[in-house]
Amino acid sequence: MRIDVGGAAPYAVSVRSGALQDVAVSERRRALLFDEGVPRPFVDEVRSRLQPEVEVALPRGEACKTLTVFAEVLSTLARAALPRDAAVIGLGGGAATDLAGFVASAYLRGVAFYTLPTTLLGQVDAAVGGKTGVNLPEGKNLVGAFWPPKGVWCDTATLAALPSATFREGAAEVFKHGLIADPVLCDDVVSGGFGPHAAHLEEIVGRAVKVKADVVTRDLTERGERAHLNFGHTLAHALEAVTGHALPHGEAVGYGLHFAALLSRRLGGEDVSKLTERFLAYQRPRSLPDFAWQDVAPFVARDKKADSRGVRFVLLEKLARPYVAHVDEADVRVAFDEWHAFVRGMVK
Repeated sequence: MRIDVGGAAPYAVSVRSGALQDVAVSERRRALLFDEGVPRPFVDEVRSRLQPEVEVALPRGEACKTLTVFAEVLSTLARAALPRDAAVIGLGGGAATDLAGFVASAYLRGVAFYTLPTTLLGQVDAAVGGKTGVNLPEGKNLVGAFWPPKGVWCDTATLAALPSATFREGAAEVFKHGLIADPVLCDDVVSGGFGPHAAHLEEIVGRAVKVKADVVTRDLTERGERAHLNFGHTLAHALEAVTGHALPHGEAVGYGLHFAALLSRRLGGEDVSKLTERFLAYQRPRSLPDFAWQDVAPFVARDKKADSRGVRFVLLEKLARPYVAHVDEADVRVAFDEWHAFVRGMVK
C-alpha cells in the first residue's frame, strides 16, 4: 500500500512486507541512526542499500529520547563533517525515529530525514506526521520540532521479530485510530487473532496509517484536529512519567484509552468503555504500582495540549466523533477514581 501525506512538504508512506528492500534516498551522504535492539538482518539490509558513512546505535526504547543522547548524536555528525545536503535515516521503533527526526531538524538547522519504523507503534503512529522530540524529567515529549520526513517505509516483515508484548503495545495506536476515525479497526484488534501473522495485516496497518496521514495532512502543527490523535494520551504520558518510563508507551496508551472513555461517558458521550475494557483484556498490560491522583496530577498539568486556561482533554462524543475540551478537575477526579478502581481490580 502507498499512503500519501499532503501539506507543504508531501511524502509517501509505503506499507508492505519487504518494504526495506525499496528504500531510496536521493542524498549522497547519509547518517543511519538505529535502535540497537533492531535485529541485525534488518540493519544489514538498510546498510547494504544505503551505504551510510555515519552510523549510530541508539539505546533501546525511551532511553534514547534524552537531551544527552540528542547532543551526543549531533556531535557525532559534526565530527564526521556531515554537510547540509546530507540525510539522516532513522531505523527502529517510535522512540528511535522521534530522536532521529529531532536530530535531523536541528543539525545545521535542518537536513533531510527518512524513517524506517520496525515496530507496530512506530509504523502506525510515530513515524508518520513529522512530530519529533525527546523527553524531560518533567514530562514526555516536552522538547521537539515538527520536521516531516521525505519518505517512510513500513516493512511489516519486521513485526514478526517483535516480542508479542511489544506488538500488543503498538496495537493500542491501531485501536485508538479506530476509536477516533475508523471503528472497523477496533474490531480488527479485539475480535481475536490480531498479531504479526494476522490475515490482512498490511491492510490493517495501512488503514491505521491512513487515519493519521489524513489528519496531519489537514493539520500538521496541531492547531486543531491533530490533537484528536492524542485521545488517551494525557493520562498515558503521565503514567509513563510517574513510573520513570518503566511502563512502555503502548501499554500506557492502553490504560489511557480506558480513562478517556470513562471521562467521555461522564461528560455525556457515548459509552465505549466496554470496548476499551476488551482492548485491555487483549493487550494484557503490566500491572501498575499503586499511586493516587496527586502523584500523576503534576504531569497531567504539563501536558502539551494545556493552554492558559488549563488542561484540555480529547474526548469522544461517540465513536469516530472526537473533540477537545477543558474539563473541570472534579469530573477528572471522578473518572480517575473509577479508572483507578478498575485497574486495581485487574490485578486481582
